[in-house]
Amino acid sequence: MRFAIIGPPQSGKSTLFSALTGQPLDPAHGRVERLATVDVPDERLDYLFEVYKPKRRTPAHLEFLDLPGISLADAQGQSEFRKAMDSVRRCYGIVIVVRAFESDAVVPYRNRVDPQADLEELHMELIFADLEQVVARIEKLEKSTLKPTKTRDAELRELALMRRVREALESEKPVLAAIHNEEERNIATSFGFLTLKPVVVVVNVAESAAAAPPPFQAAHAELTIALAAELEAEISQLEEKDRAAFLADYGLTEPARIRFIRTCYSSLGLISFLTAGGTDEVRAWTIKKGMTAAEAAGKIHTDMQRGFIRAETVAWDDLRACKDLKGAKAAGRMRLEPKHYVVQDGDVITFRFNV
Repeated sequence: MRFAIIGPPQSGKSTLFSALTGQPLDPAHGRVERLATVDVPDERLDYLFEVYKPKRRTPAHLEFLDLPGISLADAQGQSEFRKAMDSVRRCYGIVIVVRAFESDAVVPYRNRVDPQADLEELHMELIFADLEQVVARIEKLEKSTLKPTKTRDAELRELALMRRVREALESEKPVLAAIHNEEERNIATSFGFLTLKPVVVVVNVAESAAAAPPPFQAAHAELTIALAAELEAEISQLEEKDRAAFLADYGLTEPARIRFIRTCYSSLGLISFLTAGGTDEVRAWTIKKGMTAAEAAGKIHTDMQRGFIRAETVAWDDLRACKDLKGAKAAGRMRLEPKHYVVQDGDVITFRFNV
């Protein structure tokens, strides 16, 4: 699952990327695309690793694609931005970074520090990029539906949807506003429309505001969080033993990047179930919220889903209260769930199957 990180020049998105990955910041990074895999922090997995001491600890993970900052101040920059959006369309979500800190050392974008104006400008560019795409699709469908083909009925339904999408975008509304059902959502998703993707807005604040809530809530985003990207990059370079005191100096209990990664994970509708108990591995498995036990088993191996018998399940709070799986079973906290059971975040599951 990949997020694209976009933002105006000097917004701090490459600094945020360095904070996420622990890679030192290089001035050249702001001019090239960078991709990295980042573990999703999970204290539950840490606990299971300490209890069972297996050979491996395998967390859930996300990918982050850092795109160069492109000025939208002229037509050339706007054209470059639209081209760059081809990479974003292949991502599942978008992180928009906007600057809210003052600094004499960093020239502000458009000679201003106005995060809400920067965010609105980017939002409109996403709408324009989607509008260009949907207009081209409508033109193609209008020509193809003139011919009596086997796919004509499906194309006519798609054409009706695309016309509604165009109307929504021309009214400065996202693609989502034109979607009426799951079939239409699946069609729209196949085009990678930018305004159909979940958006997390990061307001890059001054270090003095690192522990404060965001100065505003973005209207077009699932979540808005505030963090000081440069401070987060510094924290990522510290030894673990030195972090607690450093964080306390800024009124923080944990690095803000941990909250940011978890926010991105949940914004995609993702949860984790856990497997443990053996000597080889404890692992967090990524599934969509609402998946059944049989579907979750299939994430481990298709044979598990095909030959599913039951899911021996312990809720996370019950496992912590009983220390481990053995204690939970002795206390009667282990449940035998059927294939249609809807898996909950943090469930510790042992699948029984036969093929």
